[in-house]
Amino acid sequence: MDIVKSLGHPEEMYNLLKFKMGGCRTVMPKLDYETMTETMRTCFLYLNQTSRSFAAVIQALDGELRQAVCIFYLVLRALDTVEDDMSIPLEKKVPLLQDFHSFLYQPEWRFTESQEKDRQVLEDFPTVSVTPLALSGCHPGGHGCLVFGVEFVVDWEQGWYCHYVAGLVGIGLSRLFSASRLEDPEIGRDTELANSMGLFLQKTNIIRDYLEDQQEGRSFWPKDAWSQFAAKLEDLAQPQNLNAALSCLNLLVTDALRHVPDVISYLTRLRNQSVFNFCAIPQVMAIATLSACYNNPQVFQGVVKIRKGQAVTLMMQASNMDAVKAIVSQYSQEILQKVSHTDPSRDKTLVILELIRGKTVTQETLQSRGHLLSPFYLSAAMLLAAISWQYLSAVAGQNPTATDMQGH
Repeated sequence: MDIVKSLGHPEEMYNLLKFKMGGCRTVMPKLDYETMTETMRTCFLYLNQTSRSFAAVIQALDGELRQAVCIFYLVLRALDTVEDDMSIPLEKKVPLLQDFHSFLYQPEWRFTESQEKDRQVLEDFPTVSVTPLALSGCHPGGHGCLVFGVEFVVDWEQGWYCHYVAGLVGIGLSRLFSASRLEDPEIGRDTELANSMGLFLQKTNIIRDYLEDQQEGRSFWPKDAWSQFAAKLEDLAQPQNLNAALSCLNLLVTDALRHVPDVISYLTRLRNQSVFNFCAIPQVMAIATLSACYNNPQVFQGVVKIRKGQAVTLMMQASNMDAVKAIVSQYSQEILQKVSHTDPSRDKTLVILELIRGKTVTQETLQSRGHLLSPFYLSAAMLLAAISWQYLSAVAGQNPTATDMQGH
């Protein structure tokens, strides 16, 4: 999922981090490419070429989990590239999506007809699929659950663009975390919490990308939501329909916020620092994005952005559970201040915000968030993640995809 993109050049990001860290010069770790097989070197090359959000945090994962998640990402990137490619006729696309899991068992299978920018993962799919991790991490009986149904006009929660694209990714990653023994087996078994992790990111992307998707001829907002406020989804972008558009927007934000208590529960269980960083950063970016989008006409007129300094601060602070709770609490309170007395979803919004408050209020959240930042947590791995976050943007991402748990 594309929660944040284009924060600037690496040098600019590094200077921002040095300022935030009081001039600390942490040495960034590098992958030991010399000890890797040629296949894995190529896979990490593709990861860096195709990921705008997860390349850095994947490479900061501990041990063999790093390679497993890299392969998991690339398989899903290939799948999403097929789905995203509007030049592929539906009569060809649907069978490709239905049969995609079977291509992992066909060492020579590749697809050379894509026009998407990430098409190299399809054109050189044998490099990914011949990797043993591709099968152990992605086949239906393994840790990845790459068994996707195909529904192009689907419901918000259980259909292709939420559960199948994002929820199953959360479940698959959770099983990899457990299989690596870096996390407790319960992380992989609790599919409900893992599903919520993916759904929260995906719904945030779908909400945020309304205008871009409309301009590209894509429609991901659920009909049972927007049909309450407009005859056609594109009508929400008309100035005369602003009140109706905001009501629909707020309804969807409220629905996405339902997953936050599960997100908190999931993150609370994590024990490995690299896994925690990997999971927590996209989630805090998502809650910040929803706060920026809530009741904001700009969603229908242009781009809603998280400020560059704000994004860097979030990345630096989201390194322990108390800090994450404080961040979520802050943005939930920001949303609360925007709730209108006339909004149709007001009551539901207030209920879910109260639930979130109950999950996040601790002694620390009553204090300034600044006290929660400890230099100990600004590890070399997270500096790498933050610098590489130049590829992300708070709003102007691609259309919703599985790997961008958001995203790319």
